Amino acid sequence: MQVEARTVQGMEWQRIDVGGRVADYGVGGEGPPVVFLHGWALSGRTYRSALSRLLEQPLQVFAPALPGFGATTPFEDDHPNVGDYARWVDEFCDAVGIVGPAVVMGHSFGGAVAIKLAHDFPRRVRGLVLVNSIGGSRWRERGSLVRSMAERPLWDWGLHLPRDLLPVRQLRRVLPVILADAVPNAVRNPKTFWHTAGLARFVDLTAELEDLKTRRVPVVVLWGEGDRVIPRASFDALCEALGEPSSITVPGNHSWLIADPDAFAEVMTNVIGLDAKSA
Repeated sequence: MQVEARTVQGMEWQRIDVGGRVADYGVGGEGPPVVFLHGWALSGRTYRSALSRLLEQPLQVFAPALPGFGATTPFEDDHPNVGDYARWVDEFCDAVGIVGPAVVMGHSFGGAVAIKLAHDFPRRVRGLVLVNSIGGSRWRERGSLVRSMAERPLWDWGLHLPRDLLPVRQLRRVLPVILADAVPNAVRNPKTFWHTAGLARFVDLTAELEDLKTRRVPVVVLWGEGDRVIPRASFDALCEALGEPSSITVPGNHSWLIADPDAFAEVMTNVIGLDAKSA
């Protein structure tokens, strides 16, 4: 499918056919491929300031909107699982001509898709960068009492999600960016919007993470120390399943890379830039 492309902050936003359905994505830069997968309710465009910082390095960055988000056609099945999203990303990579393995980055829900992609399609992934990613099994840990993410009540998500997504200090900067994607996504595809919220609440990728550890897939885990959407216990569980991967804790909450793209750029200089140059 051919439509007029728009270039914003170094990323060219366009559409392509993936499996007979429209896919909306951004691409920019030259060099080894990096695929960035967005968080719940958003799209790649939400992260355009952070992605523009990645383009300061010799990388070619792809940022697709997952099915049901942005202008990407939703799945015909109203109840896709994380594996379905991973399969779609594999097809997307073929469609845009990514030949060899790529570094795959995922934020929040996108992190779960990235983990599943690396597990189910090992030829596709050279390394993972997981940013405040879901997939860890624990919600809360107090002494010997451990509660799983599946036990986390809906009210607890509702209590922390608005505050963590919309930090007060950067409210004027972050709120319009998030709402510009989240509101249209909820209106256009409400079934996808709420179904993926359920996936994000309950997904446990411990088995997949342990397999990646066995296969020695390079993984870097980033976490904002003020994140209450993905609590410390979940971050620790994810790291333990991976066998203590390279991990970096940064100031900020769940949406820190949107709120402070310069901090994101500084971290990425030491993470993905060096990795790409050594490829």
